[in-house]
Amino acid sequence: MKQKRYFLSESELPKQWYNLQADMPKKPQPMLSAKTKEPITVDELAKLISREAASQELNMTDRWIDIPEPVMEMYRYYRSTPLVRAYGLEDALGTPAHIYFKNESVSPVGSHKLNSALPQAYYCKQEGATNITTETGAGQWGTALSYASKVFGLECAVYQVKISYNQKPYRRSVMQAFGAQVTPSPSMSTRAGKDILTLYPNHQGSLGTAISEAVELALTTPNCKYALGSVMGHVSLHQTIIGLEAELQMQKAGEYPDVVIGCFGGGSNFSGIAFPFMRHNILDGKKTRFVAAEPESCPKLTRGKFCYDYGDESGYTPLMPMFSLGHKFCPPNIHAGGLRYHGAGVIISQLLKDGLMEAVDMSQLKTFEAGLLFAKTEGIIPAPESCHAIAAAIDEANRCKENGESKVILFNLSGHGLMDMTAYDQYLSGSLTNYSISDEDINKNIEQIK
Repeated sequence: MKQKRYFLSESELPKQWYNLQADMPKKPQPMLSAKTKEPITVDELAKLISREAASQELNMTDRWIDIPEPVMEMYRYYRSTPLVRAYGLEDALGTPAHIYFKNESVSPVGSHKLNSALPQAYYCKQEGATNITTETGAGQWGTALSYASKVFGLECAVYQVKISYNQKPYRRSVMQAFGAQVTPSPSMSTRAGKDILTLYPNHQGSLGTAISEAVELALTTPNCKYALGSVMGHVSLHQTIIGLEAELQMQKAGEYPDVVIGCFGGGSNFSGIAFPFMRHNILDGKKTRFVAAEPESCPKLTRGKFCYDYGDESGYTPLMPMFSLGHKFCPPNIHAGGLRYHGAGVIISQLLKDGLMEAVDMSQLKTFEAGLLFAKTEGIIPAPESCHAIAAAIDEANRCKENGESKVILFNLSGHGLMDMTAYDQYLSGSLTNYSISDEDINKNIEQIK
């Protein structure tokens, strides 16, 4: 097994996040207040999330945002993460392509999610919050926020999508080990959960339902703020630490990516790896392609509708201009729980609409096949979510082989799969299946968007 790794010294670590909104040729349409249908303000958004996060969310002018020193101090525990030349995977594919991956699985919680959990928890603490609440799918985000809450002295409550709560018990245990209260969603602990279970007693949950419960808890609990791990612009901002490091590390490797790939649920890790490179397409005329790889069972980018929709099932969040399958959409019970979300982030949706990025969808079995090849050649068992990016990178590398092209491919390994082994057990035993959604089902859910 042959690899080459590139790191940054502490003095080389980026000290600012990059705000792509400042450089976008077309700014995203505004989010709208669910009550007034007018553009959301910082004051309104700050009732739910920290005021600093709300300010970052709506900031379309400042290209660079300083990383607070207490957050930088925690980043230094695990950053820089390695950029790896995947010689083993290249050899197995027989491709002339050069394949690199940014290994975010080395963080204390095993994924990229900590990059945003730390600043969000810090801002909440600075503003006087004592409690923080969130949702999680597969559990990477819930784990990250549980850890970050403990670092900054906050109590954390996590609503985990019920199917993932049952499929992935060890992530639940990790959250509890960090002191979080974990509740399967939908639950009987909130009005939103009770309403959903009244209509659908056997509902297995979705990120939309879990968001509804977490938002309701935040709005009805004193000194409590909501934090979220994807979709929103301030989350994408925090995650740009990934791509900013990768940019410097690619310079050390003496190469520049022709294609940048990330798996896609709401947009956090894709934007993290893509946005810093995308600025060079916008400002400097570079021609890098950006590919978001989503599950075919939840194809909001490839088959969704661009419209104003809620970020949660009960309609508590602002209305967001997004590619969506409808906020009532309940995706199949695939193991890539972090990608089971009905909509795409506002910034991502605008970029896709403007042709600045691409999207592909992947079958579940294809992604696990790619993940196992990656494990055998690179020595890392990837999270089911990350397998989508690997599968897309393999497709690109195989096209290079067919066409005799030597392109540079960069993808984000968003997390490891060591707590997802039940999914691999099912794949290896032949009991894992593909899920696809009919046009009829998609249209039925989209028609419910008001």
